[in-house]
Amino acid sequence: MSATMKFKYKDQVEVASNEVGFVGSYYEAKVVNQLPGQAYVVEYLNLIEDDFSGPLKEIVTAAEVRPPPPAIPVAGFKLYDLVDAFDNDGWWVGKITRRIGNKYFVYFERSSKDEFAYDFERLRLHQEWVNGKWIIP
Repeated sequence: MSATMKFKYKDQVEVASNEVGFVGSYYEAKVVNQLPGQAYVVEYLNLIEDDFSGPLKEIVTAAEVRPPPPAIPVAGFKLYDLVDAFDNDGWWVGKITRRIGNKYFVYFERSSKDEFAYDFERLRLHQEWVNGKWIIP
């Protein structure tokens, strides 16, 4: 799934969640420290500490970290396009099921099995990080 690569201090990354109910989602972060044994301390851009004291910091393995995908400009999405939707502070992969007005409906087959409506600005084309390269499945 993911070829591990080296990241350095302040690199922007996305971190995979392995928590139940969040598997398959990715969260934007920056590297704040590299640890021995293929691990990093990351600081999340959109997640905060339980005590609200500041951005959440966590130790994560290199296998959980990937670079942010490159932006692919699109004018819109088509039926069944795989997209990432920004929701609950992270990116979730889903499939476009319909469009009504300016809302795109996304079905989350890999996670919640729910369908939600999103504005265009909260969607991006889904890309997979495979062997150190971004590909569109």
